[in-house]
Amino acid sequence: MNFVVTAMDYTDSDAINRRMACREQHIEGLKALAKSGKLKSAGAVLDDQGKMVGTSAHVEFPSRQDLEQHLARDAYSTGRVWEKIDIREIRLFEHGT
Repeated sequence: MNFVVTAMDYTDSDAINRRMACREQHIEGLKALAKSGKLKSAGAVLDDQGKMVGTSAHVEFPSRQDLEQHLARDAYSTGRVWEKIDIREIRLFEHGT
């Protein structure tokens, strides 16, 4: 199943510091997901000033429950970076076919 995940950060004054403290661990997790074929695309959500305020990703997991379990272990979840996570099942456009 394919999903789009949009996770928005907390908005307190220390939120960006928590994001930066966890960022390398989060990126390593994304690299592992990409290597497994589960990550289709990902990037930071930016505000009007170009500041990172969230994350957006297209992923493939066997079920929503598997995805939710993965997200609960992500450094941005355990590090209190993400405040709200929206998960939507999607049908990805398969380019090149």
